[in-house]
Amino acid sequence: MQNGFILETALRRGYTTGTCAAAAARAAALILQGREIRSVETVLPSGEVKELPVAGWTKKDNYATAWVIKDAGDDPDVTNGACIYATVRFCPKEITVRGGSGVGIATKPGLPIPPGEPAINPVPTRMIKDNVAAVLPPGKGMEITISVPEGEKLAQKTMNPQLGIIGGISILGTTGIVEPVSQEAFKEALIPQLRIAQALNHAAIVLTPGRKGKKAAIDLLGAPEDAVIQMSNFVGFMLEKCTALGFHRVILFGHVGKIAKIAAGCFHTHNRVSDGRTEVVAALAAVRNANSALVQKILDSPTAKEMERILQEAGLQEVWRDLAVRTSQRAVTFTRGNLKVGTFLLSVNRKILGWDDVAIEILKETGWGNYDLLNQQEKKRGK
Repeated sequence: MQNGFILETALRRGYTTGTCAAAAARAAALILQGREIRSVETVLPSGEVKELPVAGWTKKDNYATAWVIKDAGDDPDVTNGACIYATVRFCPKEITVRGGSGVGIATKPGLPIPPGEPAINPVPTRMIKDNVAAVLPPGKGMEITISVPEGEKLAQKTMNPQLGIIGGISILGTTGIVEPVSQEAFKEALIPQLRIAQALNHAAIVLTPGRKGKKAAIDLLGAPEDAVIQMSNFVGFMLEKCTALGFHRVILFGHVGKIAKIAAGCFHTHNRVSDGRTEVVAALAAVRNANSALVQKILDSPTAKEMERILQEAGLQEVWRDLAVRTSQRAVTFTRGNLKVGTFLLSVNRKILGWDDVAIEILKETGWGNYDLLNQQEKKRGK
């Protein structure tokens, strides 16, 4: 404590799976040449050299295996503590990198690695090769196999299944360093979904906050799985990436409690960053001639479900259509008119509360639409 204030301790940085794989491979290459080591120097993409501990190793006549325990520092990384193994053997001239058990296989286009190849990204592959090349005798090559024994289980806690990477985790890292609790890293991890949709030439995409929204969009809209993109709380960031990658049509789809924030002009929807849900719904209800008592009830609503009940009892379900229209307009303005945006609002029990005309237009243009469901809801409203 200093001057009455508690000084925050700096968060500890960690190492990527790519750095750990490179360290394990370099260690195994040295062990195959007769060295016994407990730590190994590892060169990062920046040229910086780090000393990483080697957790263990084995050696046979013609191959050696070393492993490094992933240390993510103070970042809540699901791969923290995982053992990254490298098994090496000499071969003529070339250095090759392969994926072993627990390293995923890419199955979809649009990722940094082509379908059918192990999910070892280009920068980690280069790191592994460079670190091994630095300790090889002249004229020698090496075959390197990277494996992660718990990789398949760990991958279920990552976005790999959604990205079409099956059988394990990815070996990642562009700098070799894990920055703790990095929002930027989280945002960048969302982009491969867009690249897959781009590679598959989807005419439009659906942006939804999370996995439940993704499943609902597939079930209720008939959207292809690879066209439904999880955006987490980063609405503005993902809209900008959509324009940068050349998309022209976007459907915003999700629970009304989250999507309503966009209508209020919030493009980062984490509850510690933004809100405005009740305020925007109350304002739209007032435009529909809700009296002051009803507006106050909406403002006092603790949940979106309660707002649903209030509007239904008051016969003001059209507010949800108004909210969808306003959400789309906000998104179009945010992207400076570069995107055509439609919106669907989802209730807590997975029913579509409201949508705008643009959302239906986009469905018709793509040919996805589940029109029977939507038409039934229109009839119930007396349209």
